[in-house]
Amino acid sequence: MTSPFKNLPGGIKSDIDFVKGHTLQPAWYKIFKIILIITVVILYWYFFGLVKTFIFLGIFLTLSLGMHMLYRVKTIKYTQSWLDFVVYEENGATKYKHIGWFYYGMIIINAIFAVTVSQLLD
Repeated sequence: MTSPFKNLPGGIKSDIDFVKGHTLQPAWYKIFKIILIITVVILYWYFFGLVKTFIFLGIFLTLSLGMHMLYRVKTIKYTQSWLDFVVYEENGATKYKHIGWFYYGMIIINAIFAVTVSQLLD
């Protein structure tokens, strides 16, 4: 029996390559998103402490990883359209339209859930 984690390094590398090169979000937004996440984490830590911040991050990142894996599976490694993930071909190259309502809605729900649980636990 083979390990389900045998191809994990290759899968992670292909996901990182996809995230670096996709056209789902403009380049400025990718940079803005990193700055926004760092700012939110620092402010959360400042106002609510380290324990609640770790709880929030653990929940949010776990839910976000689950959402990422759902998209990965449903789009067959980003090769087929699913919900707001639209794949099309242009001049022989695979292109992607901007993601939208479902993806961002789930990010907001993940964040609200993570905040709620982190505030209730400690």
